[in-house]
Amino acid sequence: MSKAQQRLSQVQSHLASSEVDIPRGRESILRKSPDDIVVTCALRTPLTRGGKGGFKDTAAADLLVHAFQSLLSRSHIDPNLVEDISIGNVLAPGAGATEFRAAALVAGFPETTAVRAVNRQCSSGLQACVDIANAIRCGMIEIGVGAGVESMSSQYGPGAVSEFSELLDNHQEAKNCKVPMGVLSEQMASDRDVTREAQDTFAARSFQRAEAAQKAGKFNEEIVPMKVKWVDPKTEEEKEIVVDKDDGIRQGMTVEGLGKIRPAFKKDGSIHAGNASQVSDGAAAVLLMKRSTAERLGQSIVGKFVCSSVVGVKPLLMGIGPWKAIPVALEKAGIAKDEVDVWEINEAFASQCVWCVKELGLDEAKVNPNGGAIAFGHPLGCTGARQVATLFNELGRTGKKVGVTSMCVGTGMGMAAVWVKE
Repeated sequence: MSKAQQRLSQVQSHLASSEVDIPRGRESILRKSPDDIVVTCALRTPLTRGGKGGFKDTAAADLLVHAFQSLLSRSHIDPNLVEDISIGNVLAPGAGATEFRAAALVAGFPETTAVRAVNRQCSSGLQACVDIANAIRCGMIEIGVGAGVESMSSQYGPGAVSEFSELLDNHQEAKNCKVPMGVLSEQMASDRDVTREAQDTFAARSFQRAEAAQKAGKFNEEIVPMKVKWVDPKTEEEKEIVVDKDDGIRQGMTVEGLGKIRPAFKKDGSIHAGNASQVSDGAAAVLLMKRSTAERLGQSIVGKFVCSSVVGVKPLLMGIGPWKAIPVALEKAGIAKDEVDVWEINEAFASQCVWCVKELGLDEAKVNPNGGAIAFGHPLGCTGARQVATLFNELGRTGKKVGVTSMCVGTGMGMAAVWVKE
């Protein structure tokens, strides 16, 4: 084939490479193609309690270095082949762009590997993975890493939200973007008739599933232990510890026990510390490339990215984001909800999860089968990438094939993605 013909073929491939052109229907998305966007490695650090857990004294960039080094070690990919890294982060100034570029260099990526930071609130980690997948699909790069990280221990608080100008404050819908999520979730629970009992039942199940999964070692495959320096809050002595498991999972949680916790945002409210996501620290990383590239390099294929969706909803109803985003993603993939084997839906608040699952008519047994953010935490920028590792781990363990990750997004959005296990 002449150079001109090769170039024409390449251009035609790029023109055809959009989510509009993906195979549709369960059988179609299960079929293998050289142009599939595949995942060859997906992993995460443990998730630890913000301000109290194993990573409370560890910088977000350091968590990221460990995730990157573990990714390189586990996948055996030549770091010189990785062209771009996209990292989801919410709380760091500038989404951590400067220190995360530095983290990539420390981890062993060369100066030729580009790095960017992405902030789409709670979907940042997923957005980072999708951005890399789409860059590969359109021919911009061949190999990339989607990642996410957050140190809520060091960066969570009022300072994470900028003051609004008079122009923004004078627009009611815009002003709603800064209403605290706990407050608006409380209002949503009231407006949508989601009772405290329903929320506590959902939360207790999340804790119980996570406790059982942790005891059975179900998270071991996706977690990479990390040695860190940790200051004992009682003695102020600095110690070196190995963090090898999620430390926010509480043992023996019940509906009755949760029922004793005081409401957090309203005296007679229904949302409290036990039925909302935990403030946490953690990092996750996902290696992506085309199937043809993976086969040429001898990379083991974990699964593939099919398609994604992102939608907007009213800022005061941000919790309904998955309800609106999931059907769009399913439509893009051409599959029905009953054809999905596992759902990983972020548990920002039990109130919004209960409502979304009910309104979508999902099988509760398939939703977060090993618990979710209520039980083990929601490091904001990390969660979307963490879900990919957790989903593929569960699909592989159970011999299932099709999974969906989704979350609500602060300021009124929702995001979802469809994945297939190899």
